[in-house]
Amino acid sequence: MERDTYTKTWMDEFKQPGQPMIIAGPCSAETPEQVMSIAKQLPKQVSVFRAGIWKPRTRPGGFEGVGAIGLKWLQEVKRETGLKIAVEIATVQHVELALQHDIDVLWIGARTTVNPFAVQEIADCLKGTDKIVLIKNPVNPDLGLWLGGVERLINAGISQIGVVHRGFSTYEKTKYRNVPEWQIAIDLKTQLPNIPIFCDPSHITGDRNRILEVSQQALDLNYDGLMIETHNDPDKAWSDAAQQVTPQQLGHILAALKVRNQTDETEEFLSQINRHRLQLDEMDTKILNILGKRMQIADQIGALKKTKNVAVFQQQRWIAVLEKMLQEGEQRGLTKEFITAVYAAIHQESIQRQDKIINK
Repeated sequence: MERDTYTKTWMDEFKQPGQPMIIAGPCSAETPEQVMSIAKQLPKQVSVFRAGIWKPRTRPGGFEGVGAIGLKWLQEVKRETGLKIAVEIATVQHVELALQHDIDVLWIGARTTVNPFAVQEIADCLKGTDKIVLIKNPVNPDLGLWLGGVERLINAGISQIGVVHRGFSTYEKTKYRNVPEWQIAIDLKTQLPNIPIFCDPSHITGDRNRILEVSQQALDLNYDGLMIETHNDPDKAWSDAAQQVTPQQLGHILAALKVRNQTDETEEFLSQINRHRLQLDEMDTKILNILGKRMQIADQIGALKKTKNVAVFQQQRWIAVLEKMLQEGEQRGLTKEFITAVYAAIHQESIQRQDKIINK
C-alpha cells in the first residue's frame, strides 16, 4: 500500500491555512426544522454540517435515527446554507442512499470499524466515487483494526480519506466517556503522516463542559480538525444530550482555542529544546538499563519458583507493589493512570518471562 501518496490537500477547500477544519451538527437529525435551525446558527468556522441519520444502539428500544428521510433534510440544509453535509454510514444500503442524495462526507463509526467484513463491503461500494470518507477508531483500543480500515479504503481507490479519534471504551471508571489513549492516535499519525486526523471531543468526554479542554489537547498534538456535536437545545436532544453544545457555545469554544505553531526556528528555541531532548535521551537510556536489570531479577525469581513449584502470579504481591508505586508516584506528581499503565506493562513482561522459564 502506497501510504505516502495520500495527502491532506482535499481539506484545503474546507478551512483557512493554519486553522483546523471544523465539522459540527447534532448527534441525531430529529426534525427538518431542528437541523435547519442548527445549521443556520453555526459559527462561520464550520465548513461541514454533520447529523446522525442511522444511530446504532447497544440495545434495542432507544432512538435509532430517523432513517433515509433525514437525507432530504440535509440536502435542504446544503441548499440553504452552502455547507457541505456529512452522515455516518454502517452498511452498503446506507452508502447507496448517501450517494443517491449526494452526501459530501461519509464517516464510518466506531462500531463498524471493528468489523473488517463491513468495512470491506463499504469500501467496495465506494469504489470509483470521489467521496470524502472518514473512519473513526474502533470501540476498543486496537491500532491494527483502525489501520486496517484505512488500508481497505485506500486499496479500494478512495483518495480523500481522514481518520477520527473518538476515544476508546473501558470498564474502568474515568473522567472520560471514552478514554482518549492519545498514544494510539499518535502511533496512527506516525504510520499515516499524510492522512488528516480529526478529534471528536464530544464522544471522548461525554460532557459538554470538557469539550474545550480536549479540543485544545488535540490541537496541541497537531490534529487537523475537530468534529463537535452541536444542538440548538442540547438538554432536550433525542440522543447524547450531555455531550452536545449550542451553536453559541461552539462559537466560544472555537474562539478560545489556540492553534500552535509547527515549530519555532529561532536560535534560542532550538538551542533550548535540543538541550532538553538530549537530557530526555540520556534518561531514556538509563530507564532501559534499569528495566533490563529489573527483568534479570524477575528471571531469577522465575527460576526460584520453578525449583519450588510455585505459581507465577502472586496476587497479594502485585497489589502491594502497585499500591506502593501509586503512593510514590503521587508524591512525584505522576497521575494514577500513568503509574497504573506503566506498572501493568512491567508486571505483564515479568509474568511472561517467568512463565517461559517455568515451562522450559
